[in-house]
Amino acid sequence: MKNTRILFLFLICLNALAQEKDSTEVTFKKRVLESTEVDFLISYYKQDGIHSAVSGGSGLEDLTDITPTIIVTMPLNDDAILTVDAGLSAYSSASSGNINPFDSATPSPWQASSGASAQDALTTLVVSYSHYSNDRNTIWNAHISGSVEYDYSSKGFGGGLTKLFNNKNTEVGIAASAYLDVWSPIYPKELNDFANNGNNLSGGIFNNFNIIGNTNYNPSAFKFLNNKNRNSFALSFTFSQVINKKMQVSIFLDVLQQQGLLSTPYQRVYFADVEDSFINTFQLADDIERLPDSRFKIPIGARWNYYLNEKFVLRSYYRFYSDNWGIVAHTASIEIPLKLSDRFTVFPTYRYYTQTASDYFAPKEVHLSTEKYYTSDYDLSAFVANQYGFGVNYTDIFTNSKIWKFGLKNIDFRYNHYDRSDGLNANIVSLGLKFVMQ
Repeated sequence: MKNTRILFLFLICLNALAQEKDSTEVTFKKRVLESTEVDFLISYYKQDGIHSAVSGGSGLEDLTDITPTIIVTMPLNDDAILTVDAGLSAYSSASSGNINPFDSATPSPWQASSGASAQDALTTLVVSYSHYSNDRNTIWNAHISGSVEYDYSSKGFGGGLTKLFNNKNTEVGIAASAYLDVWSPIYPKELNDFANNGNNLSGGIFNNFNIIGNTNYNPSAFKFLNNKNRNSFALSFTFSQVINKKMQVSIFLDVLQQQGLLSTPYQRVYFADVEDSFINTFQLADDIERLPDSRFKIPIGARWNYYLNEKFVLRSYYRFYSDNWGIVAHTASIEIPLKLSDRFTVFPTYRYYTQTASDYFAPKEVHLSTEKYYTSDYDLSAFVANQYGFGVNYTDIFTNSKIWKFGLKNIDFRYNHYDRSDGLNANIVSLGLKFVMQ
């Protein structure tokens, strides 16, 4: 609540500051946005791996995701812009399907389940408003957002202020946002049935399957979660400077605080000091992932862009990240656009990422039941990742190609291949089309 009040006061001050009269006399001003623009975006993501967190750090990580998005940006007047961003992310996942692998006669962490949790859709909506001063040196913005999927919902709001100085060669910005989320917890099937049956092996899946290994299955560490909220607050600072005609640098700093249920309720954990129980080859969970109810993150980074000549531009990026869960990470990327003509540009890209492990991570059957916090989610492990890709961009400033009242201004195609040192790999294809109303 304290952070929410601080954000609310920040937005009030932001609004008051933005409404101060501009002291500069302006005889003519160009509209910030001449006409409505519509972006159609779609991406296809396919991954595979061997460390499913749903199966306690071992199992299929197959996932396919298709995300169509439409972004409409419209001028409200000479100085204001309204943007509506609506998206749908539809996925199918062998990993999440194994929240309940017992819809099969032979449950296995290496077999895709056909259960209801094997597919889902995430729907998102973001509405943002931006207002520019007469001299275009002051910009303030505000946004609200919402998203929902089968076990999670989120609502957010925020705002920011940007100031330009030195003939617009210097830019300073500050922004704040808050996201208030609610879980509808879904638990691993065997834990859910055990607890709902009064902590015994009668009813549910235990009437349909025989337990092998330790037949006295007793996940005594498991309890249903009381806290179902997750709140996230962020404060961001940016600084950008044009050094000369060829060089531009920018620096950013974010301060993020999360509170509430930060673990994932359906991710299993197996203890080294508890005897193993199985149904077929699927090991029954000892407990779910348990993590602290607060997390503090600080990413700080920089961009450096350099104009080499009329054909080449060098774009580079670096970010340092640290949090109080013990993760320290470094990200570096480079992109070198090559302008083939006035309309076509190609750009190879490369991204490198490395991180240390969280204090609470351990592989399958390494944690002890006496620990307070534990996870076998390899997203919190130590790993190195490499991403290689390329893109093709087509731009027609005259919008000669038309669909109804809209002219095609830009086509952007990108492909990336992602490899992680823990065995996860993925391919990502995206396509973007920008239209301008005429």
